Amino acid sequence: MSSDAPVILDHRHGPHGEVVLRRRGEHHEIIANGCFLMDTSDGRSERHLVDAAYAALAANGGRPPSLLLGGLGVGFSLAHAAANPHWRHIAVVEREQAIIDWHFSGPLAPISTAALADPRSVILSTDLLTHLRDTDDRYDALCLDIDNGPDWTVTEDNGDLYSPTGLALCRRVLEPGGVLAVWSAKPSPAFEETLRNAGFKGVRTEEIQVARGVPDVVHLAVEPA
Repeated sequence: MSSDAPVILDHRHGPHGEVVLRRRGEHHEIIANGCFLMDTSDGRSERHLVDAAYAALAANGGRPPSLLLGGLGVGFSLAHAAANPHWRHIAVVEREQAIIDWHFSGPLAPISTAALADPRSVILSTDLLTHLRDTDDRYDALCLDIDNGPDWTVTEDNGDLYSPTGLALCRRVLEPGGVLAVWSAKPSPAFEETLRNAGFKGVRTEEIQVARGVPDVVHLAVEPA
């Protein structure tokens, strides 16, 4: 077998479909419903997602901010956020129990162990839309990395998150002046327009150069103060 051939480490079926953890060489990959989500080969996109949200907040000053991460993934976003002492609170919503397990007692633990032990961090095992609808908590930043972008979702119902109704829920949990940051594998002018129509201000898109292919992007939008 070639060293580049993927090896399946775990394969589960849950309420949202199939989720698979594979090892390819020295890296790990997460596949959801047959769709490649992310791997551990780089991580600059996940780090930029968190940094872009923080930079937008830092420009406004104020108290140390709180962060809600939509999607645990391979753990790069959480680990990077926890490495920043200025975040006051870091909550991560993850609906796939398998992914949570891979971080607490599986192959992804080396990435996230320190962050999970950080008293500022909490993992919420629930669907993101459910949390946005039901929580009484408010956040200064909301970073979404649960799909390959607004135009390429893992499951059909995830599309609701990027709809006017879903964006209204995002606004609901953001403090005035709070920042929404959405990772995407490609730019989406249509999503930018949807953000503006949903009432967000300061909508813009930042590119992230990657090792191969077209740049990833982060869509940024601000909840009016």
